[in-house]
Amino acid sequence: MLIRVGYDIAIESAQPTPLVCLVTPHVSRQGDFTGPEQVTTTPQVPVHSYFDDYGNICRRMIAPAGFFSLRGDVTLRDDGLIDEADENAQEWPVEALPDEVLTFLNGSRYVETDLISQEAWDLFGNVPAGWGRVQHIVDHVQGHISFDYMKARATRTAVEAMQEGHGVCRDFAHLALAFLRAMNIPARYVNGYLGEIGVPASGQPMDFSAWIEVFLGGKWWTFDPRNNQRRIGRVVVARGHDATDVPLLNSFGEHRLDKFEVWCDAVDEAGNKVDVKAVA
Repeated sequence: MLIRVGYDIAIESAQPTPLVCLVTPHVSRQGDFTGPEQVTTTPQVPVHSYFDDYGNICRRMIAPAGFFSLRGDVTLRDDGLIDEADENAQEWPVEALPDEVLTFLNGSRYVETDLISQEAWDLFGNVPAGWGRVQHIVDHVQGHISFDYMKARATRTAVEAMQEGHGVCRDFAHLALAFLRAMNIPARYVNGYLGEIGVPASGQPMDFSAWIEVFLGGKWWTFDPRNNQRRIGRVVVARGHDATDVPLLNSFGEHRLDKFEVWCDAVDEAGNKVDVKAVA
């Protein structure tokens, strides 16, 4: 199947403002592009791309004073399958984990494993280890937090999300990460596109989405604490410890957001939107 993804973001600032943006599909998906990604700025400015420490593509530019917009659009091929799962996948003991995975046991800016450790072991310590325990944690988070876009807060941490009981997809992800890492299960934060492909339309504006990946049985698996459902057509943009590592738009100066539009749609060869059978 074909999926068209993109964004149109506009800001205004009183002075030239350096930006670093993580909005393009991850390098692992760029071989699926049906053509070059169309990236434009208004007014036109130089855009420099580089890879961060996690292998994410970062775009660096300076927004001039006044109005500035950044737009990207690309269509890519997707297998059309729902997220993989293996209920027999097992947790690995810390001493067996690959070196590069160990970092995803650590606490981070939004994931206070030290503050939530006792709560995690009290809640999940007696749940059998493995896929089932991870799913149990995701179920708990999905049932504990109510989604409320109007109560979004950029500074909310995992512990605050647990205490307040509401948030947006990044808060669901952060709380799940905190519980998992406290249980010595490596888990990382993912930002990307997740359109309403194969699910009923919500009628809400599209946004970037956050979910997690958990290391079980020697590989990374997708879990989605916000939706708690295996889905079609996820397009990863970036991975890291938490939202600090993967900002959509990191602004080194004050600005006002004027426009924020995101799309992720199944399309045909002509680029027309198509319906996809709902996921069972």
